[in-house]
Amino acid sequence: MTSQNNKSALTTLVTVFFFWGFIAASNGVFIPFCKTYFNIDQFQSQLVDFAFYGAYYIGALALFIISSAVKKDILNKWGYKNGIIYGLLLSAVGAFIMYPATVGAEQGQTAVFYLVLFALFIVGLGFSLQQTTANPFAIALGDPATGSHRLNLAGGINSFGTTIGPVVVALVIFGTASVSPEELVNMIKNNEITLSTVQMLYLGVGFLFLLAAALFYFSKKLPALKSDTVFEPANKARNLLIILTVVIVACFGYIFSTYSGETVVSETLENTRLILLFVALFAVVASVFIANSSASKNAVGWGAMKYPQLVLGMLAIFCYVGVEVTIQSNLGELLKQVADKVANLNPLGLPILNDAQIAPFISLYWGGLMIGRWVGAITVFNPSKGLKKWLLIIVPYLAFGVILLVNYGKYSSDQILFFCVCIAVQIAGFFMAKDNPVNTLKIFASLGVLGMLIGLFTTGNLALFAFLSGGLFCSIMWPCIFTLSIAGLGKYTSQGSAFLIMMILGGAIIPPLQGKIADIFTIQSSYWIAVMCFAYLLFYAFRTKTVLDKQGVKY
Repeated sequence: MTSQNNKSALTTLVTVFFFWGFIAASNGVFIPFCKTYFNIDQFQSQLVDFAFYGAYYIGALALFIISSAVKKDILNKWGYKNGIIYGLLLSAVGAFIMYPATVGAEQGQTAVFYLVLFALFIVGLGFSLQQTTANPFAIALGDPATGSHRLNLAGGINSFGTTIGPVVVALVIFGTASVSPEELVNMIKNNEITLSTVQMLYLGVGFLFLLAAALFYFSKKLPALKSDTVFEPANKARNLLIILTVVIVACFGYIFSTYSGETVVSETLENTRLILLFVALFAVVASVFIANSSASKNAVGWGAMKYPQLVLGMLAIFCYVGVEVTIQSNLGELLKQVADKVANLNPLGLPILNDAQIAPFISLYWGGLMIGRWVGAITVFNPSKGLKKWLLIIVPYLAFGVILLVNYGKYSSDQILFFCVCIAVQIAGFFMAKDNPVNTLKIFASLGVLGMLIGLFTTGNLALFAFLSGGLFCSIMWPCIFTLSIAGLGKYTSQGSAFLIMMILGGAIIPPLQGKIADIFTIQSSYWIAVMCFAYLLFYAFRTKTVLDKQGVKY
């Protein structure tokens, strides 16, 4: 292919990155709506993330198990292009299922909520197939050395979807009316706001998935691209992942069984639910360290997991996706929960917001990821050294301008100033990191820890924007972790990439865990989970540098 054809193919490819961002970020608005409409607790509301991101894990694991059984890489047999088409079609099926799943549903019908989760799970399965294919596809459309920059560019488009997704979904579900939380509850009870708007939204999304599939199918400039990597069996790794899956299903299955519609829940039952969520989390962590320890003694049967940078990177992806999702998924409850009924203030000491008013802040959080990814994509255009320095300063504020335009009139001047300061901190981080993935992870993980601690121990806009800054600091982490984790894997690179995609599972386990902590303790204190995730990412940055230096691998 010519360079122009590569650009045309990349343009087509990034459409799926937009869809991932649009739907994933929309969950941040959909979650508080579901909590109000279906009359569920914070843990149950976080099952939206559990269904959506859990599908990534199940989908990638299923592909790995099937490929192991037939001793052929399924995606390699299909080709990257067909893999994306099949994924889009599967996501369309999930979107269309949303309509019959919610027909006639009324406020408080929790059983219907679980049908909604099933539909989201199918959408997530399609996304799993798309993402497992699209990441190596983007790298293959040009020089592998600049592959991470193309991923950053695609990530920037993904983040644009995350920025407008919450706004569009809030507009569809709530309209433009500004109502109090009490008025919103009454509107739902009086059927003034129903699931019919959600049905129409997902029908529209389903048709967009079909159009995107058609675009890929009929695109002559988009090559089929089949990897020539030989499938490498890893029976021990497969068995460990199956055991991990059984443990997670058992934990969440028992928790689900304890929800029988009762209005009063004992403290003992709540504590049991929390313990089981920690067991599921511990199972993931233990699996990673068991693989690392066992493979170091006998690498046979572990495949890509014999490389410590990959195994530690799997847990890093788990924590990264988990913290990225959980910050915003629980943000809605933080902003709408009543802490002071007399002053009508939330736990941060700010005015209580309703579901519709929360959307601009969810958009701002995901917009922070867009800002960082736009900056990360600057290298794709190969600017001069001097110009690049100016772009590192200008591009973040141009991206912020796009966010302000999308959410015109939604933020006060003080809030805009607070976020401008957060962006300035991010820019300083980019200058200090100097495009080195290890330094980037060290700096932004440290800033993530600091931001969450400030949010935990302060109030007002300072606390709110400390939590929102998490999006800015998460923004550049995915390509850094991905690059470091597969460095030096050689023929195991393709398998290692699949293992990393599985660990998007973090978005399914960490948000519900934080939600249950919020149910038992307080919503603000539940953000200690985010602190721990950033702390591991900081540890990973130091540890993986030691591992790669010992192996003599360049990064």
